Amino acid sequence: MPKKEIALKIINPNAAGIDVGSRSHFVAIGQNLNDVKEFGVYNENLHALAQWLLDNNITTAAMESTGTYWQNLFSILQEVGIKVILVNGKFTKNIHGKKTDVKDCRWLQQLHSIGLLTGSFLPDSETELLRTYCRHRTNLIQLAADTTRKMQKYLRLLNLRLDVGIRDITGITGLAIIGAVCNGEKKTASLADLRNHNCSKSKEEIAKALQSNGRADFLFALQQEFDLYKTFQLKIEACDLEIENMLNQSIGKDESKKNLKTDDKIYKRNNKNAPKNIDINQMAYQYFNGIDLMAIEGVSHSTVIALMSEVGYEGIKKFETAKQFTSWLRLSPNNRISGGKVLSNKIPRGSNRLKIALRNSANAVGNLKDTHLSNFFNRIAFRRGRMAAVSATARKLAVIIWNMIVKAVKYNPPTLYEFLDQKRKRKVVEMKKLIHKFDITINDFGLQL
Repeated sequence: MPKKEIALKIINPNAAGIDVGSRSHFVAIGQNLNDVKEFGVYNENLHALAQWLLDNNITTAAMESTGTYWQNLFSILQEVGIKVILVNGKFTKNIHGKKTDVKDCRWLQQLHSIGLLTGSFLPDSETELLRTYCRHRTNLIQLAADTTRKMQKYLRLLNLRLDVGIRDITGITGLAIIGAVCNGEKKTASLADLRNHNCSKSKEEIAKALQSNGRADFLFALQQEFDLYKTFQLKIEACDLEIENMLNQSIGKDESKKNLKTDDKIYKRNNKNAPKNIDINQMAYQYFNGIDLMAIEGVSHSTVIALMSEVGYEGIKKFETAKQFTSWLRLSPNNRISGGKVLSNKIPRGSNRLKIALRNSANAVGNLKDTHLSNFFNRIAFRRGRMAAVSATARKLAVIIWNMIVKAVKYNPPTLYEFLDQKRKRKVVEMKKLIHKFDITINDFGLQL
């Protein structure tokens, strides 16, 4: 009896599969061995690969995302008009047989031909440039934080207990004292005179903490780390300038965006790592075409920057529903059901910078009181703990942000939260109305001025 064959429908007849590597790329345009060819990673090899695909009438190609090795090839293939999809490696694993580069590219070609592969999310070119600057800035902040910890270490070894005397050694007072110590100042009274007027500790307390043992080796190491810290701060400032230029270019393309203005969020505390000399509140309002994301409680400058650089205004519209957006962020439960029974509903592993930013915002929401989101946070935390509440609130924030941007709706919570200065303004307005209504004067209060 002849074997029964099942033919699968070909969705992409002119498809190729590319197994991306660090030293070479294997390309398959069919399932025969003579349909597979190896190319190098130099620029001329990449152009030869693209030309070979064009000569064989290939219109679409699937490549597996491997580190950053795929990016140059991806750009070249797009330039020559080949549609490229970037596929997550966990969706392209071969189910049987030995693993070789030749078999991998043929398997990719086969899956892509019958339409079983879906591409990963990729932002537009403008957002990609902004993302590079923002990610590099984050790396610089982390390097500066490393030097801060090392400065604390060498200060402690010098018995300069600046970490006890002041809260932040990289504040105005701390940097001034460290700079003087590195320049050779040894008098505790002179060092204490550098105290900023906003410092909570008195000069006498700071002077007691600055009695050094004078070790030359630790002082040399402190000088080195202090110089590195100042260098990183200069690099961060240069990065901030590039980010500002990128945002201005993006907003400047649309004259209607440039005229948009929103109210200042003076109740939003500006983190010291936030970009200096950039009004993120106004720029984000213009960038998202009149959508005020900073009106959401818990959403900070870092959250907005992460959204602009990781997804972008046009990028978030690629997600057809809020569920798709939260699933991509890995904030939705991964339900596994068999026989009508839920085997697992845990959130998938993995993270990205926007997910981290949303979780940080959700954690900040948990510290607020009597808001729509904080009440939701507390209900989840009471039942399942704070970590589950952070994830659930981060997902809720993602849904709110998607609806605001894609559907162009304002943030309108059922219960409006008022910050302290907003309460004061409202009370003052109410009191003025009452004074005007009842014609009250100062004498009516019995106050003596």
